[in-house]
Amino acid sequence: MESPGVHTRSRLSATAAALALLSLLALAFVLTRAPSARASTTVAGGTAPPATAPTSAAGGASAKSGAQTSGGKGATGGTSTGKPKSGGASTKTAAHQTTSATAVKIAGVHCVPVTNCSTKQHEVSTHGNLLMQGSGLKSGESVAFPKSWHARIASNSPSAHLHMSKLGLVVTVPARAHSGYIEVKLSGGRHSNGYGPISVVTHKLHPPAPPTPAAPPTNTATAASGTAFAGQGMWIWYMSASDGGSVASIVAQAHAAGVSTLFIKSSDGSSNYWSQFSPQLVAELHANGLKACAWQYVYGTNPTGEAELGAQAVANGADCLVIDAESQYEGHYAAAQTYIETLRAKIGPSYPVGLASFPYVNYHASFPYSVFLGPGGAQFNAPQMYWHDIGTSVAQVFVTTFEQNLIYGRPILPLGQTYGGVSASEIVNFRTLAAAYGAAGDSFWDWQETSSSGWSAMVAPPNTALTVPQPELTSPLLKEGNKSDQVLWLQEHLASAVPGQPTTGIFEATTKANLEQFQTAHAIAASGETDPNTWAALLALPPVAVKWTGSSAPQT
Repeated sequence: MESPGVHTRSRLSATAAALALLSLLALAFVLTRAPSARASTTVAGGTAPPATAPTSAAGGASAKSGAQTSGGKGATGGTSTGKPKSGGASTKTAAHQTTSATAVKIAGVHCVPVTNCSTKQHEVSTHGNLLMQGSGLKSGESVAFPKSWHARIASNSPSAHLHMSKLGLVVTVPARAHSGYIEVKLSGGRHSNGYGPISVVTHKLHPPAPPTPAAPPTNTATAASGTAFAGQGMWIWYMSASDGGSVASIVAQAHAAGVSTLFIKSSDGSSNYWSQFSPQLVAELHANGLKACAWQYVYGTNPTGEAELGAQAVANGADCLVIDAESQYEGHYAAAQTYIETLRAKIGPSYPVGLASFPYVNYHASFPYSVFLGPGGAQFNAPQMYWHDIGTSVAQVFVTTFEQNLIYGRPILPLGQTYGGVSASEIVNFRTLAAAYGAAGDSFWDWQETSSSGWSAMVAPPNTALTVPQPELTSPLLKEGNKSDQVLWLQEHLASAVPGQPTTGIFEATTKANLEQFQTAHAIAASGETDPNTWAALLALPPVAVKWTGSSAPQT
């Protein structure tokens, strides 16, 4: 027979085990029912947004990359917080509704077509159209407008779908839309950045009366008059190889050939200053009635050092400074800008500077003409018009050079050649055409290779029987697909009229659409190409400033 104590202990043990099991089951039940703090803030994609969704600044790439920012600004008050809405919506739902889709970004918006718009790019009529630019935008996406003046975008905000037109992606403004920031509404309550403010009016808009088209660009001698660039010049490479370095002989020959300015090499690169360009030489030439300009050959590897050597020549008494920049500077926009900015900081904004480079701009698509000849750059353009080396005639080198260079708006001072077996008649024709094309001065390369017949040709009478060919003012005729510095120059001017216009050097669909809009606004046939009237209207505007840094350069 078993002891009663044993049964009692067994019953107690069984009871305790049963209670423990029930406690574990109850705990497990509670844990499975308790809401997770992490789950309550998780949104699609598995990441929780901050308490306040960040506002995205509208606009394109940084000016540092060459592109200009958009004319609109990011919404500063249009993003929702992650707090639950009134009415009991959960934190999860509220957070989900305020997620900004950074892959979809509005970078530019303006009214189209210009015949239904005012001069304000962000002003539009109800039922009017807005051309939208940015990343991730596609046809069918919904664009939401404020339902009252500057109201925040909500689920019941008036909206319309993006659709493709010949100008690009456009949205038609709903009848109930009001002024304020707009957004692209996406699935799952997501949205793009806010962009604006967009001014919505209920009346029809019309462009202002078109201005009278400006005259096409022409060469002007006025700016060069009174400077060392005026008159006839001769270039000296090595003083020692030019009349044996005798200043007296050089002075005598210059006067006999009608030369009033000598362009003498002063430096090569960033550390090699040539002692031949000295204060003593400048003083002696001045005493004998001649002007002395310095020229330096630059490479772009150390633009600051090159600018310092240019400034040294100016400090030594140079009447002007000429930049001889060639293939080494192709594609190096940041270096060119550094050179110009450093040089101007040292010599001042009005000191006369010239650029002597390639005459055929379209053959050198990545050379930074727009920097060297742009605002703050060289005031004078002395292209190396060496017809014999190029393999063309004197007449053709003038036609092509002027067609390609006039758009940069700097006086063109032709630089010809006396070397390489050119004839005396060719030199006479060069001088004749320089005068016929309105140049205030011309010059020749170079002293040490000029023959006696060449010196005589420099004072011979002009060829009055010479037919003067005129450049085609439709050049450069730029259109979609072109890539060059000339395209960049076009874009920099177009960006003054059309906010958000890219400055890449590539004539793509956006540039074409913006150019057509510009042409229509100026009563020019909307060809999307740069005819003379289009260039005249564009060049009446200032180019936008582009800050080049590092290896940044137009995508040519």
